[in-house]
Amino acid sequence: MKRILPGFGLSLGFTMLYMSFTVFIPLAALLIFTVYNGWDTFWNAVNDPRVFAAFRLSFTSSLVAALINGVFGLLIAWVLVRYSFPGKG
Repeated sequence: MKRILPGFGLSLGFTMLYMSFTVFIPLAALLIFTVYNGWDTFWNAVNDPRVFAAFRLSFTSSLVAALINGVFGLLIAWVLVRYSFPGKG
């Protein structure tokens, strides 16, 4: 039987391996840092005002990006559904 997506298993395996490395290596480094230096050092690093400023910047910029994407995505979806244009079919 001919498959619709040839090489899907290989590409999925490579993707999962790559994503595992991008997630598990930082988590392992965090765990090793915590075990090696102790919880007090970790807690002091987490409670640093610069860390809170970085969190605030990250969450604010992601909220702004989500709102902008939502507005423009809704606008584009409305145009695609409402109007006829060449290549729409």
